[in-house]
Amino acid sequence: MMPSNALTTTRRNFLGGAGLLVAFSLAGLSSARAAATGEAEPEGVGASSALPDDLQPFPYLDAWIRIDPAGRAQVFTGKVELGQGIMTALLQVAAEELDMPPHLVSIVTGDTARTPDEGLTAASHSMQYGGTALRLAAANVRMLLQRAAAPMLDTDEAGLETTGEGTIRAPDGRSIGYGAVAATLSLHVQAQADVPLRQPATFRTMGKSLPRLDIPGKVTGAVSFIQDMRLPGMLHARVIRAPAEGMTLTLPSRTEIEAMPGLYAFVQDGDFAAVVCEREWDAVRIMRQLLAGQSKRKNGAIPTGTIADILKALPAQDYPIEKVAHPTAAATTRLSARYARPWYSHGSIGPSCAIAEMKGGELTIWSHSQGIFDVRRVAANLLDLSEDKVHAIHVQGAGCYGQNGADDVAADAALIAHALPGRPVRLQWMREQEFGWEPLGAGMVTEVVAELDADNRIVTWNYDVWSPPHNTRPTSANGVLAGWEVTHAFPPPENVPIPMPAGDGSRNSNPLYALPNMDVNFHFIPKGPFRSSAMRSLGAHLNVFSIESMFDELANAAGIDPLTLRLDHMSEPRARAVMMAGAEAFGWQTRRPKGKFHGYGMGFARYKNLGAYCCVFLEISVEPNTGFITVQRARAAVDCGEVVNPDGVRNQVEGGLIQSLSWCTREAITHDAERRTSFDWSSYPILRFADVPVEIDVDVLPRLGEPFLGVAEASQGPTSAALANALADATGVRFREMPLSPEKLRRALIAL
Repeated sequence: MMPSNALTTTRRNFLGGAGLLVAFSLAGLSSARAAATGEAEPEGVGASSALPDDLQPFPYLDAWIRIDPAGRAQVFTGKVELGQGIMTALLQVAAEELDMPPHLVSIVTGDTARTPDEGLTAASHSMQYGGTALRLAAANVRMLLQRAAAPMLDTDEAGLETTGEGTIRAPDGRSIGYGAVAATLSLHVQAQADVPLRQPATFRTMGKSLPRLDIPGKVTGAVSFIQDMRLPGMLHARVIRAPAEGMTLTLPSRTEIEAMPGLYAFVQDGDFAAVVCEREWDAVRIMRQLLAGQSKRKNGAIPTGTIADILKALPAQDYPIEKVAHPTAAATTRLSARYARPWYSHGSIGPSCAIAEMKGGELTIWSHSQGIFDVRRVAANLLDLSEDKVHAIHVQGAGCYGQNGADDVAADAALIAHALPGRPVRLQWMREQEFGWEPLGAGMVTEVVAELDADNRIVTWNYDVWSPPHNTRPTSANGVLAGWEVTHAFPPPENVPIPMPAGDGSRNSNPLYALPNMDVNFHFIPKGPFRSSAMRSLGAHLNVFSIESMFDELANAAGIDPLTLRLDHMSEPRARAVMMAGAEAFGWQTRRPKGKFHGYGMGFARYKNLGAYCCVFLEISVEPNTGFITVQRARAAVDCGEVVNPDGVRNQVEGGLIQSLSWCTREAITHDAERRTSFDWSSYPILRFADVPVEIDVDVLPRLGEPFLGVAEASQGPTSAALANALADATGVRFREMPLSPEKLRRALIAL
């Protein structure tokens, strides 16, 4: 267990202005980031700590950028496309700093044989870390090209300029193309940290909404996802497991299984079992027959009851997060509340899938995992191969949002392909298997006690959060299902919390607001009733929901505007600017109720207190007889530092907003004492197209020259909080336990 003060952090350590953020982005905090996110540190050659985090282990420029004789650039990134548009944004960053038109630049993502190991594509780090590294690498390449062009043009380097067309021009108008210069130049040199970057006033590509590279194929039916991939001679597999984690399945004898029509091979290693067929439907049919066997729970019963009942009864490790004490006036108002969220499925539209092929003693895996280098590590460990014998390639998947089943299914496919060398094996989980086996987003509980003085200043803030792990991402075979099932099983790893300031269940538990007395504590539950791991925004979702709900409850008790209470306790200029910009665009000050069961709400947070700032405003109406909420208007304001692709930022905030509404109003894993019981979209409902907000607008604040801030997970917490606050405004009833489902609302509102 970590020492009791290991997660303690004070706000002043990481809430400085832009200058401190530059230092955080550029001053070599790769070890700190690895500790904060649970990522393994990337492997590579060490370099100056003045380089950006992701550039330090891979400081040679040709690891990031290559230019061919025709003058076309190819850039390499360990970050991967998950539907968040990062492939397009990173290409724009490289094109801008190379001063090349985007159509002359291509990008390679997440390939263990070709790209740097940048760890996980997670935690809204892709731009903040990957973008920063790629930008400096590209600036270095541009500098080297200009330097090498000077003698070729027989002029001084200082007089040269790049044109934006992949050429370098001398003062007298003569020019030379990048390709001709690059042919004389080696990029196998280490990056320098002090190379000047292009300035916003001269940008040609950054700041523009370049069309997404990944969209055309997705809307035209091209092969876009790993679920679509087909390779010559490919076999189809299905894993045979009990319906849900924590259960065992009794199978017929091997002889009986191998006699089943249509079977190509039966692969078994300990409790791991899979059927492989030439045709996919045969694999599905045989799997269904085998799943008809008897299943039973391996260990004790799953605890039932409320989320608070379940979690608070489990052993916990206590970590102080923040403690501040200053003299204040006496309290005149005291409120206490408990908030909770259930266990969530990732709800990926496409069930997890992987393809693996063992050929010539080498294993190739195609996977949609967020950690493609970890896929290689896991497979090598599971199969006792050296890592140089495993090649993992990222292919986009139809949904991700954290650690869904992608890592497990990649290990499954590797194990099967290793047993059947010579032909590629495609393995896809079924929908019910995804619901039954994937790691869940952890259920959580918070308790808040807050006090106001006579001047409506918050003088006491006591906050406690209980949560199982949010990060059990595998880096070796002991983190995947197959690793626990094989004959020589790997013991599950010990679960530990992610330290602050990033945190996991503790993420965003320490308010950004300036509060004179705070006592914030994290009660980490190493072993919950279900396997849980990363899901978009981690603990920030409930922590922001709780903090922002309590702010509204305090404002209501004091009879003041919720925005006023927030601004009165916020000293961070950029946070204030986001709140005020969003309020003005929404028309917060001029809002008026439009009858019973109509209301407004807001929610604010800075993601992890070091990422993007986001404020969400909602206007809703509620039908009391059905409990259905209609979000009539949603307005978000976001500050994510320098904006590379404005449409990409808006898409991410809007997508997070819609997903958060789904979590808050619909989603919850159900279970009994034996197993999970939500296995399809009827037992695990998600928001449908008909239920998305009627109107959504996202305002992106311009922050030219500021460091990139992660934005993909910034809107989840504020949105759920804004909805709960709007619901209280509309009904006079405060709902504190998600999901705020139609049935729950109907029961509460029918008597009003």
